[in-house]
Amino acid sequence: MKILITPRSFGKYNMDELKSLLSEKNIEYKLNPYGRILTEDEMIKELEDMDGVIVGVDPLNNRIIEKSRQLKAISKYGVGVDNIDVAFAKSKGIPISVTRGANSDAVADYTFSLLLAVARRLIEINNTGKAGDWSKKISLDVFKKKLGVIGMGAIGKKVIERAKGFQMEVLGFDIFEDQGYMRTNHVRSASIKEIMQECDFVSLHLPLTPETKHVINKDALSLAKKNLVLINTARGGLIEEEALYQALKEKRIYGAGLDAFEEEGPCKSPLFSLDNVVIGTHTAASTIDATKNMSLMSLENLIHDLEDINE
Repeated sequence: MKILITPRSFGKYNMDELKSLLSEKNIEYKLNPYGRILTEDEMIKELEDMDGVIVGVDPLNNRIIEKSRQLKAISKYGVGVDNIDVAFAKSKGIPISVTRGANSDAVADYTFSLLLAVARRLIEINNTGKAGDWSKKISLDVFKKKLGVIGMGAIGKKVIERAKGFQMEVLGFDIFEDQGYMRTNHVRSASIKEIMQECDFVSLHLPLTPETKHVINKDALSLAKKNLVLINTARGGLIEEEALYQALKEKRIYGAGLDAFEEEGPCKSPLFSLDNVVIGTHTAASTIDATKNMSLMSLENLIHDLEDINE
């Protein structure tokens, strides 16, 4: 069997362990030869004779899948599958797995890092202080404030755990509510409208689907408190970026911490020009332990599916 592995961080900290597993299963592998996200044409070229793929955020649309005639299984390095044409893959009998839970703690930690950085103006204070400006900058409190968590899967729940340390009141929204969890952890069920109206902090943890695209739009932002801090460590398409830019520029909300954008990679988003925005480079899951966990789980998932097919 032959597999393609596109995530650049795959095996960075546990490659010997992964090579041993690959050798044991008699699997040939090819790592990303480009050092970046692959284009559609590059994916088609590289998948030409591959039985399986471990994919990051590289495209896997119906055109690529259709032309990858030997492809039998897809393993997502992460949990978001918006770069994969899931329905088309399933119509071809190609199973798709995800590394659910492998990076939940890392993303939750980063979510709270962004929340604190925006609320306390850490980047701005760092930059002006190094330039010789030691004037005091008033910022927001976090302790005992109200947090809205939109999407209470594995990562959303981990964020709620961290909020407990700050004695925050938590409002939660999820399409499939875990009511037992919410009762045990004192999370109040709320609509997105209620969360946007009431909360001081809002953190997004939804998958990107046609239903969730631009769930935070001009109308949603118009409901917000002036001191709102919006955090997104999920998918860029959840936010209507032009509406967010206007709200931030006009100081209708306090700030935003964004690790995901509709267009990713080096670009010139107007959001980058604002002092009340702290950005990440889609790096929330990039810790040593999370990288180890995702590498091993994505490989084990792919091997499991390929072996099932070959039985």
